[in-house]
Amino acid sequence: MIAQCTPIADKGIPRHGYMNGTLWVVATPIGNLGDLSPRALNTLRSVALIAAEDTRHTRHLLAHFGLATPLRAMHEHNEENVAAQLLKRLQAGEDIALVSDAGTPLISDPGYRLVRAARQAGLKVATLPGPSALIAALSVAGLASDRFVFEGFLPARQTARYERLASLAAETRTLIFYESSHRIRACLADAASIFGAEREATLARELTKLHETVLSMSLGELAARVAADDNQCRGELVLLVAGAKGGDEERKSCEGRRIFALLRRELPPGRAARLAAAISGAPRRILYEDAKE
Repeated sequence: MIAQCTPIADKGIPRHGYMNGTLWVVATPIGNLGDLSPRALNTLRSVALIAAEDTRHTRHLLAHFGLATPLRAMHEHNEENVAAQLLKRLQAGEDIALVSDAGTPLISDPGYRLVRAARQAGLKVATLPGPSALIAALSVAGLASDRFVFEGFLPARQTARYERLASLAAETRTLIFYESSHRIRACLADAASIFGAEREATLARELTKLHETVLSMSLGELAARVAADDNQCRGELVLLVAGAKGGDEERKSCEGRRIFALLRRELPPGRAARLAAAISGAPRRILYEDAKE
């Protein structure tokens, strides 16, 4: 039986024919508070509880709009336990909103376990779409947007980060990463080494905020720009990298860099470059340049 959606006059948010409550997945602004939709605002006002990644952060958002809805912290360290408690409240007929610190919940943020548990329990899960940093960045990057891959945050350790990047070297879709301010320089240096310094890229920083910047240039140029400008290492960062072109030489170069990234963990750079070139057929000069870095 398909549930019918009818409005509830006293709450102003839709009820979907369920006796249980609804879990609302609510997108919140990534910077500019004016981006909170009227529907999201009404829902945050009307629900019995808001499950928030960081209650301190969300409390500031609520205070800005004059809301006093109760908050419950739910983050990666307590999500399993809190989800069980929230399910009971949903089953008792209460509506609950799920928010992250910024943007759309579950996108590199907690919430997956709660949403999955709610759906498995037969509860209604509804989305209130809105801001998302990765989509906002893609829309202004000037890179191909018809097909893309979101990789979230890269590993913090260089060895693991290098391996992850190497596994993506031949990917033809636009690559999108989130990165922290204290690792962006190392990330760009590694990306230039793996993908090639000439690969197109865009770094979107502090989107919708006062100090928003969007830099589009080659990875080599971008790495140099960020290395020389401390301001470009601050705030929330989204890195987009153009996909590999897919030609034979491009594929060989990408495969050579991938193999080189793996071999250099065990061998001197020069020897690793020679072996990678022999195995992949990639131009030696490219891998030797990587070996010198």
